[in-house]
Amino acid sequence: MRDALGVGVAVGLSGFAFGVTSAGSGLTLLQTCALSLLVFTGASQFALVGALAAGGGPFTAAAGAFFLGVRNAFYGLRLSQLLSLPRAVRPFAAHWVIDETAAVALAQPTRRSARIGFLVTGLSLYVLWNLTTLLGALGAEAIGDTDAWGLDAAGPAVFLALLAPMLKSGTERAVAGLAVLLGLGLLPVLPAGVPVLMAALAAPVVLWADGRRTGQGDER
Repeated sequence: MRDALGVGVAVGLSGFAFGVTSAGSGLTLLQTCALSLLVFTGASQFALVGALAAGGGPFTAAAGAFFLGVRNAFYGLRLSQLLSLPRAVRPFAAHWVIDETAAVALAQPTRRSARIGFLVTGLSLYVLWNLTTLLGALGAEAIGDTDAWGLDAAGPAVFLALLAPMLKSGTERAVAGLAVLLGLGLLPVLPAGVPVLMAALAAPVVLWADGRRTGQGDER
């Protein structure tokens, strides 16, 4: 389970960037740490504080974070069958259903190794993410204006670094590219936080276009 621990440590350390970004967006130390403890899904957390930092309202920011977090529900459907955990522990395990734990568990050859991979990844990532979130928030409070140090870009940079290796197929890269175009292109004309929601349209648009292209190829 060395790989599982490695994933937990590598991604968990990026919680520092979230702590800095969250504190820089105006959230208190308590609010920042509560987000990592209770939400615990990096993309949604970054989306929330990013929208708040850009001046978006709390409901708009929460909506963007919610839609990014919906994918975890689909992971949960698959993992519930694979792990087949006792009913008493399922609510606790559900809190650890994220990209990394799902990837490690699904890569294992047996149910036992999948359970161990899920546990090791989830535990190491949860502990480190929350610890580094605290350190990042404390550091941001200590240095004052995070924008002056260029740390306002830390969150997006870390998020892109985590996302890039996952884009392996042409369809995935097309979805990411269109999402970037929608998000950046709509920034000047829509309220803060709304462009993130509109960027979610990239997936169905690309999938529709890909299905249409495949269908036309079959007809020929």
